[in-house]
Amino acid sequence: MLKTFAGVLAIAASAAIQAAPVTIDRVTAIVDDSVIMESELKARINSVKSQNKGKPLPPDSVLRSQVLERLILESIQLQMADRGGIKISDQQLTDTLKRIAKQNGMTLEQFRGALAADGLSYREAVEQIRTEMRLSRVQKFQVNNRIQISPQDVDYFLASKAGQLASEAEYRIGHILVSVPSQASPDELKQAREKANRLVKEIRAGKDFAQQAIANSNGRNALKGGDLGWRKEAQLPSLFADVVPSLKVGDVSNPLKSASGFHIIKVTEKRGGSSVMVTQTKVRHILVMPNEIRSEADAKTRIDQVYNKLVNGEDFAELAKEYSDDPGSGSAGGDLGWVNPGDMVPKFDQTMQDTQPGKMSKPFKSKFGWHILEVEDRKETDLGEQVQRNQVRQMLQARRFDEELPIWLRKIRSEAYVDIKEN
Repeated sequence: MLKTFAGVLAIAASAAIQAAPVTIDRVTAIVDDSVIMESELKARINSVKSQNKGKPLPPDSVLRSQVLERLILESIQLQMADRGGIKISDQQLTDTLKRIAKQNGMTLEQFRGALAADGLSYREAVEQIRTEMRLSRVQKFQVNNRIQISPQDVDYFLASKAGQLASEAEYRIGHILVSVPSQASPDELKQAREKANRLVKEIRAGKDFAQQAIANSNGRNALKGGDLGWRKEAQLPSLFADVVPSLKVGDVSNPLKSASGFHIIKVTEKRGGSSVMVTQTKVRHILVMPNEIRSEADAKTRIDQVYNKLVNGEDFAELAKEYSDDPGSGSAGGDLGWVNPGDMVPKFDQTMQDTQPGKMSKPFKSKFGWHILEVEDRKETDLGEQVQRNQVRQMLQARRFDEELPIWLRKIRSEAYVDIKEN
C-alpha cells in the first residue's frame, strides 16, 4: 500500500514538474497600441551582431537598450503608417529588392544566396526591407511637411561661396600641344602653326581627337589621348579660360598660341553651369478614354470619328472642347502649352517628337486612352536657371530633412505611451 501511495506521489510530483509554466516568450515593452516581444528584441540583437561580425560592439546590456529603443521608435512610426494607410505592394518591394541586388552586382537569386551564406533568412530580410520602406515614407511625409524652402532661401544659397562653387560649370577637356623650341625661329613657328591648323582641320573633318593627340601632341597627357580630365571654369589655364566657355560639347578650338607652342582644345563633356538647352514643343490634343459605359472598342471608334472630322477640315479646338475627356485641356481647346521632352508618358512623348510643327498625328493609344495630337510650334529654350534652382531646392530640402528628422523622432518618442517591462 505504501509503495503504491509513494508511486502515486512520485507520478504527481513528476506531473507537477512537467505542468510548471515554461516561458516561451514575453512582452518586453508596450508602445501605444502595440507590443514588442522578447523574441523580437532578441532576433534584432542577433541580426545586429551578425551584420557587424568582427566589429567592436558595446556590452550586451548597452546593445540591448539601444536595439530596444530603435524598436520602440519603429513601432511608433509603423502605427502611424497603419493609421495613414501607408503600405508597400509586392511589386514595389520586388523592384526595390532588384535595385539593391543590382547595386551589389547581383541578380535577385544571387542576392538571396548571399543572404543565406551570411546566415540570414531571406524572408526576414525581405520583411525588414518592407518595414524600412514604410518607415521612410512616414518620415518623408511627416518631416517634409515641417520644411518650407522659400525662393529667398534658394537666392541666398546661390549667392554664397558654396552656391557659386556648386553651380559652376565643369568641362572635360581634350588637349593637343604642338610645341616649339624656346628660341624658335620664324620658320619653326610657321611650321608649328601650319601643323596645328592641319590637325584642327582633320579633327573637324572626322578624325579622332584622342588618336591625333597620341600621335602628334607634345603635351604631358598625350598618351591619355590628351585628356585633361574635369576642370571647373575657375581652374582652367588662363590661355583656355576665354575660349572653353564659348565652345559647345564636341567643338574644337582654333590653335591658341603660347610661349610653349600651339594648343588645340576640345570640350568632350560639360556638366553643371547655368545653361541647359531643351527643345520645347507647343502641343494640343484630344483624349478619348474608355470608361464604365464606353468599351475600349467604342473609344477607338469615337477617336476615329473625331480624326475623320479633323481631316475634313473641322476646327481642332472646337472638337477638343466637345469630345476630349481631358478635363484640364479640353475646355482650352486641347492646349497643353509648351511641353519639355519627358514630361508626358512615353507613347505621347514619342509621337509628339515624331510629329512636325503644323502637322497632326493619327490616333494613338497611351495608358490613359486614345489621343490625337497636333504640334503647333517648337523652340529651343534655356532652362538652366530653372533646373539649377530646382536642384538647389532639392539639396536644401535634403539638408533640412537631415536636421529635422532627429528632432521629429524625439518629439514622437516623448509623446508616445511606452511601458518597458523589467527582466
